[in-house]
Amino acid sequence: MPEPRIVFMGTSELARTSLGALVQSGLGTIPAIVTQPDRPGGRALKPTPSPVKQLARELHLPVLQPERLRHADAVAQIAALEPDLIIVAAYGQILPQAVLDLPRHGCLNVHASLLPKYRGAAPIQYAILNDESQTGVTIMQMEAGMDTGPILTQRETEILPGDDGMTLHDRLARIGGQLLVETIPGYLAGDIQPRAQPMEGVSHAPKIRKEDGQIDWRKPARSIWNQVRAFIPWPGAYTRQSTSEGPRLLKLWKVAVEPGCGGDPSVVLEAGAAGLVIACGSDSLRVLELQREGGRRLEAAAFLAGHPLRAGERLAIS
Repeated sequence: MPEPRIVFMGTSELARTSLGALVQSGLGTIPAIVTQPDRPGGRALKPTPSPVKQLARELHLPVLQPERLRHADAVAQIAALEPDLIIVAAYGQILPQAVLDLPRHGCLNVHASLLPKYRGAAPIQYAILNDESQTGVTIMQMEAGMDTGPILTQRETEILPGDDGMTLHDRLARIGGQLLVETIPGYLAGDIQPRAQPMEGVSHAPKIRKEDGQIDWRKPARSIWNQVRAFIPWPGAYTRQSTSEGPRLLKLWKVAVEPGCGGDPSVVLEAGAAGLVIACGSDSLRVLELQREGGRRLEAAAFLAGHPLRAGERLAIS
């Protein structure tokens, strides 16, 4: 039986991990990878290749970067690769039916949630935001709907109190790569049968926006703790301090819940060598690490030594 021709489509760091695992597995021939066009990045906003493109270059794999998959020329480029199977991981565009229909074995997706929970662009962040105790990875057959296709395999992982968006992302990326290479042989051999997603438990995880990071101090401290963790590294959870020069943005990096310690939401209860404590809708939040806009990330005591912030001061409530 000839090796299957596997076209890989992905863009992000999570996708890079899956591509690395696929290449290392030697499960098939990869005629090319498909990734998003280079986008402006860094302080200079220079066009920057995606993590997947960077790895493809290191592996000397051909790269396709169509602007829109729905364009006929993009479909023709992928068709010319004669794929037997397409693997998709965090690509960033919905695949049109014309692409889904190309490979004889269909298209598989590496999705960082336990479907049908958290269909959409930001399953990792929403799992933390919603205080879930576990999440995982699903390998699914793709269809026209947003993450609605049949499930092939799943693997769970616990969400730890010390996890944030970055650590959970990295762990799910490793799990996803491993699960993908374990799933492909059984799928191609017909030993793994797709099963329809349950109708119960469907939820969605839409794309995160910059403004989602703004803290509403009227919420419970635990909710804000989850927000801080979920939005590392982007967009970050932030609040604003009033100064003589105008509002100053403060980004919170590390916090802890102070049970039973309350006050008027957004009011600073403590500001000193022991740290910074801010009242929330219920309980309070101890800020352990924070960053002033344009400044460095600092431990709270070091930050307070150089930036005036006093007990009784009120931050922007939302």
